[in-house]
Amino acid sequence: MNGSANAPRVIALIPARAGSKRIPDKNVRRLGEHPLLAYTIAAARASNIFEDVIVSTDSENYAAIAAHYGASVPFLRPIEFAGDRSPDIDWVEYTVTRLREEGRAYDCFSILRPTSPFRQAETIQRAWNEFLNQEGVDSLRAVELCKQHPGKMWVVRGKRMTPLLPLSPIEQPWHSSQSPSLPQVYVQNASLEIAWTRVVLETRTIAGNVMMPFFTHEHEGHDVNQPYDWDYAEHLLATGQAQLPHVAAPPFLKL
Repeated sequence: MNGSANAPRVIALIPARAGSKRIPDKNVRRLGEHPLLAYTIAAARASNIFEDVIVSTDSENYAAIAAHYGASVPFLRPIEFAGDRSPDIDWVEYTVTRLREEGRAYDCFSILRPTSPFRQAETIQRAWNEFLNQEGVDSLRAVELCKQHPGKMWVVRGKRMTPLLPLSPIEQPWHSSQSPSLPQVYVQNASLEIAWTRVVLETRTIAGNVMMPFFTHEHEGHDVNQPYDWDYAEHLLATGQAQLPHVAAPPFLKL
């Protein structure tokens, strides 16, 4: 961990609920030599930023895997906060509040999702430094340029449709413009979030009102959620286009 006396106390929170439907058990499915979860734990630990790396899971098996790779699982996530529609604020609030009750209060937290396996320790360090160098922000969130511009997206109702974004000029609608002439638009990816803990306690959100961007590079923000995403991750590894964080622990053999 960063040992500066004036540095905020920060914790890594890695959500890894069981019950994924699109890719069953994706958080512990093996990618390369290790389960997906291992790479986020390894990157978080190697960043030397966090006082603790905590995995939030509702599964005893996932907890054992997390512990094998050096993360802490001080308690299991309640089942009511582990559904596929459960908002992040539920488990984050539960976690930071329970830790505070146990005498473990932190100034900041970072959500690092296992589904971004190509996020490196350097990625986390870069984001942390950018966050600390900004005044007046509540949170930081990883973003990347949209591959499909929302100015050309539509909401369809029956046999009629309207533009998703009502911001384009009437004289030259975005949906009828060449892509290079459109304003740059960014989409969040799941790789990294950082926020002051007060945001959760005071506003019951994980982001607050003043958010800053963190621009991911290349495959740092690749998010594994669909079978295609998993196949593409394996392709990136096989062709050497992306590298996984180094994992010092031996492979967990009981997946």
